[in-house]
Amino acid sequence: MSEQKQTVHIGTRRSALALRQVDLVIAALQPHHPNVHFQVHALATLGDKNQTASLPSLGKGLWTNELEAKLFNNEVDFIVHCLKDVPTTLPEGGKIGVVTEREDPRDVVVMKKKWADEGKYKVLADLPQGAVVGTSSVRRAAQLRRQYPRLVFKDVRGNIETRMRKCDEEDYDCIILAAAGLLRMGYDERIAQWLDSTTEGGGMLHAVGQGALAMEVREGDEKTLEIIKPLCHEKTMLATFAERAVMRSLEGGCSVPIGVETKWVEDNKLQLKATVVSLDGKQSVDGQTVELVKTIEEAEEMGRKLAEDLAKRGAQNILDVVNQGRASGGALKVGDL
Repeated sequence: MSEQKQTVHIGTRRSALALRQVDLVIAALQPHHPNVHFQVHALATLGDKNQTASLPSLGKGLWTNELEAKLFNNEVDFIVHCLKDVPTTLPEGGKIGVVTEREDPRDVVVMKKKWADEGKYKVLADLPQGAVVGTSSVRRAAQLRRQYPRLVFKDVRGNIETRMRKCDEEDYDCIILAAAGLLRMGYDERIAQWLDSTTEGGGMLHAVGQGALAMEVREGDEKTLEIIKPLCHEKTMLATFAERAVMRSLEGGCSVPIGVETKWVEDNKLQLKATVVSLDGKQSVDGQTVELVKTIEEAEEMGRKLAEDLAKRGAQNILDVVNQGRASGGALKVGDL
């Protein structure tokens, strides 16, 4: 007589990328739990439903609130999130149980197909005065304005396929996307340029948590935590918790111009870089630190200390201006995605 399968319910957004990510999670978990049936519950969040408003105007939790309601109502056992979409302070009763091994966290340039096919423009430095760059991220736009003041930045919303189609068919010369989504969806060939702190002409730090998946569980649900634990990647979890501590300490949500970059330079030594840039790209505060990190507490303390240093050197003033503009109904043309 065969053993009866246990059913574990997973919550996710219903975009093609989100569903692909859940497939990857299930494929990785199944060998550890052959007698578990993983059932997917996909739904549209506020961020998915509203494709016209700028993301900052939709507030925090625009990608997570509806899913968390199902978690706390015991309709799902855990949620698979893109970690960069998860607010740095979770609602009471929620807990990030696992962070998976990180995909490439960098941002990339996707050129208009016409330009790529002709070989006319290959990198951002090739683009002429007034060329239009599509991004729905204040972080990306602010950092690139600092490097390329001659370029024009225009909001672009939608899933990966929609944004690439808009790039090819509308008045964009290129768009900026996270490499992780393109790689997971098999669109590697559209990547024209990689952007990070060391790329010539790039000079851009990525979003907090970018490239990592997080699994949120109910606080105290040890049974579910035990099921998903095999996917926990300690180095990624420590690095991303340090990043999240920077943002939390600066009171920055995912729609403010804060960029980070982490790298393990020795076995347990973590290098953490962070930048805060004004929306026009004219002011910026950068910082970095290297510390021995073995626990979540040490990672978060490292992030807090770097954030305090940035704040003392003017980062908080930059963010205050951003937040004042939003509070007064000022035009924040782009959000962070």
